[in-house]
Amino acid sequence: MIMITDSLGDYLRARRALVSPADAGLQPTGRRRVPGLRREEVAELVGLSTDYYVRLEQGRADRPSDEVLNALSRALRLGSAERAHLYDLARPPRRTTATATVTARGETLRHALSQVVQAIPTTPAVIMNDRNDVLAWNHLAAALIADFPKLAPRERNMARRIFLDPHAHRVHLDWDEAARTTVGMLRMAAGRQPHDPELVRLIGELSLGSPTFRTLWASHHVHEKTHGPKRFGHPVVGDITLHYETFQAPGAAHHLLVIYTAPPGSPAEEALNFLGSLTTPGTATRTHREKRAETS
Repeated sequence: MIMITDSLGDYLRARRALVSPADAGLQPTGRRRVPGLRREEVAELVGLSTDYYVRLEQGRADRPSDEVLNALSRALRLGSAERAHLYDLARPPRRTTATATVTARGETLRHALSQVVQAIPTTPAVIMNDRNDVLAWNHLAAALIADFPKLAPRERNMARRIFLDPHAHRVHLDWDEAARTTVGMLRMAAGRQPHDPELVRLIGELSLGSPTFRTLWASHHVHEKTHGPKRFGHPVVGDITLHYETFQAPGAAHHLLVIYTAPPGSPAEEALNFLGSLTTPGTATRTHREKRAETS
């Protein structure tokens, strides 16, 4: 059975296995039966007793301090996303009777945010949540990425599209990287909201439907979507290389606005312009009325 999220001990074991003594500035000693750092070596680097570090990995230690977590981040060579995930696991949210309703409340997308997406006329844009659900889109996103208006609400999920859609490799040309980063985003989400019932169901579905997902999930990789290149394939305009930037919307929910752009005068911009001429914004953009109908 696949676990939705790491325990702190799981994550510490996975991360120390990726750091060699040479990486940490230590001299290798003797024959090593495990990859990466030993427990006592991590304890030495962090400035803890080996007994306390062992209790951390076994889940028997008290809530670790910021100083300990920062030292662990340095010793295990964690990036910003990995460090944030470490903190989430060390300070998990308490499960309450309201857990089952948190997701529904968190998915209320402000109408103004939908309008922001609709007001972007010349380049693809979407709003996503932690689970990779696409909550809003403009007509170019629907024309390039997926025909969102024709999909059932549960199918408007980029993780499902990437791992369960047989045509995903044609749309996401760098599929291996898209798959890895998508799993990393779901790992981050699971650390933030380990009791989200929709996320539990999604990870279970993907683990049953995709061996690649199961392999990637077992790697404990985490990823925070920020910016970078993205290559799409389209049956009419061909291959398009865009750059995406991600903006987090203010509010309790973790809603991300993702905008894909092309350099001015580039073949990608010409392809987007042509694709835009083939689509009608009014039929490919999610409306507030449609959103209300789905939630009623």
